[in-house]
Amino acid sequence: MTAALRIFSYLPNPRIFKASVAARLTGVELDIRGAAPKELVDWLWDFDAKPLDASGKEEFAHAVRAPRTGFTTPLFKTDAFLAAHPFGTVPAAFGPDGTVGISESNSILRAVARLGRARCDLYGGDPYTESRVDGFLDATLLFARDVQIYVLGLRAGNASKEIHRSMSDSFSAFFTGLQIALRNTHAFLAGSQLSIADIAFMGEMGLLFNESRHTALLRRQGLEPIVGPKARADYPLVFDHIDALARHPAFAPDFGPYLRAIEEAA
Repeated sequence: MTAALRIFSYLPNPRIFKASVAARLTGVELDIRGAAPKELVDWLWDFDAKPLDASGKEEFAHAVRAPRTGFTTPLFKTDAFLAAHPFGTVPAAFGPDGTVGISESNSILRAVARLGRARCDLYGGDPYTESRVDGFLDATLLFARDVQIYVLGLRAGNASKEIHRSMSDSFSAFFTGLQIALRNTHAFLAGSQLSIADIAFMGEMGLLFNESRHTALLRRQGLEPIVGPKARADYPLVFDHIDALARHPAFAPDFGPYLRAIEEAA
């Protein structure tokens, strides 16, 4: 059976979990390819993504490109990959024939929801609900940018007070809105039904939870973790929602092992 979407990314990637969670709910077939971030420098970035041996690297020497965000070593990206993905980043999704590229994890999530809508509608049954869901996705995207800067900074050993303050302000603004939303819906972010708004949010939280791996670094800088006991006390509905989603049968296969690994490392 041909997959409806092929996705190439570093793995594990909580932003890819957005697509796999939605796929479990909708029955959409995915083909996910990738490896650990440090291994992707030895992969061919293409619809037919694959690891390269020495002869493969020689064959695709013409496809060597300068590194982008998160990478410091040149990468092997084909012309076809860049035609489908002009920004040259991962995660990178493709339609079945490889000619149509879908970039950014929220857009890949939207694609899964649209493809599987007949079985399970995760987007909303009317233009108004869909637009409300889109509003949460846009807000999550703004939050996601700060999360990425913060977590990449921590991984690089850069726990500056400026980056921490920016992340803290973004977290407070975003979670205040989510707390109000859940206080009104008493269920899910955008309404009474699970939607891609909840899935997208959980994907970004998966990335932010990596903060706990760097607690010692934060403390050396005189900084407190942003996702700690105080945050849980300030935003109880949001964290109850996170805990419930982590246990959900569609989320647990991805988030269960991922969050346990973070907890063990921390």
